[in-house]
Amino acid sequence: MIKFSELNTAKSCEGLVPAIIQDDDTRQVLMLGYLNEEAFDKTVAEGRVTFFSRTKGRLWTKGETSGNYLHVKSIAKDCDADTLLIRVVPAGPVCHTGSKTCFGGRENEGFIGLLQSVIRQRHRDMPEGSYTTKLFTKGAAKIAQKVGEEAVETVIEAVANNNPDLVYEASDLIYHLLVLLENQGLSIADLEEELAKRHK
Repeated sequence: MIKFSELNTAKSCEGLVPAIIQDDDTRQVLMLGYLNEEAFDKTVAEGRVTFFSRTKGRLWTKGETSGNYLHVKSIAKDCDADTLLIRVVPAGPVCHTGSKTCFGGRENEGFIGLLQSVIRQRHRDMPEGSYTTKLFTKGAAKIAQKVGEEAVETVIEAVANNNPDLVYEASDLIYHLLVLLENQGLSIADLEEELAKRHK
C-alpha cells in the first residue's frame, strides 16, 4: 500500500491530490475527487473513499448521507506520483444526479459490465420471481451445471457453423458464467487480472 508521503503535492494547492475513482469490475471511470493526507489516511483505514471537499472545507466520505459508499479495492499512484487511481466497488449511484457515473451515465459502460452490476444487485436483494435469484438460491453446483450445459450448446452451434444460434448460446454462457463468478465472490476484474498476467 502506498503512503501519502510518497505523493507529489507540489503541483496542487492546499496539499491536495486528485483521485480518479474507477469501478473495479467494469473499469468505468465514476468520478474525480481530491484527497489531503487526512482524507487519504481515513480512506485507507476504513476502506471507503473519503475526500477533502474544497467547497465544504472539510473531510467528506462519499455516501455519508446516501449510503452509496465507495468500497476501496486498490489504490495506485501515477508515474509522477501526483494523481491517484482508486478502484472501488460502488454501493449505489455515484453522481448526485442518480447516475452511476459523473461522466455521462451508463452509455459509457459496456453492456457486460452493466449486466454484471445487475447480477450483483440481484444477489444483494434476491427479488422474488427473478431467474437470477433462483440460481443463487440453488447454489454453486446448480449454477456450475448451467454453465456446463450452455458451454456444450455453444460448442455444438460452433461446430455446426450456425452463427446466429452460436451468438444466442454464447450469450447464455456468458450470463451464467457471470452468475457463477458473483456466487463465488469473483468478477470480470478477476478474469482480466489473470489474463493480464498471462499476457505479460
